[in-house]
Amino acid sequence: MFDFNQYLGFLAFLTILTIGFWLMFFLVSFIPYWIGGAVIEHFKLKSEAAKKAKE
Repeated sequence: MFDFNQYLGFLAFLTILTIGFWLMFFLVSFIPYWIGGAVIEHFKLKSEAAKKAKE
């Protein structure tokens, strides 16, 4: 059915596909968290600067 080289190629393909899937899963879950934290920090700094300007 499969030659040994074809079997190794298929395993390499599955390995690369799996690594790509988990990398995409990690990036999709991490990037919104990173952007949300940056936005919150920006608003905190902006409100802090506004409070200092009022004083």
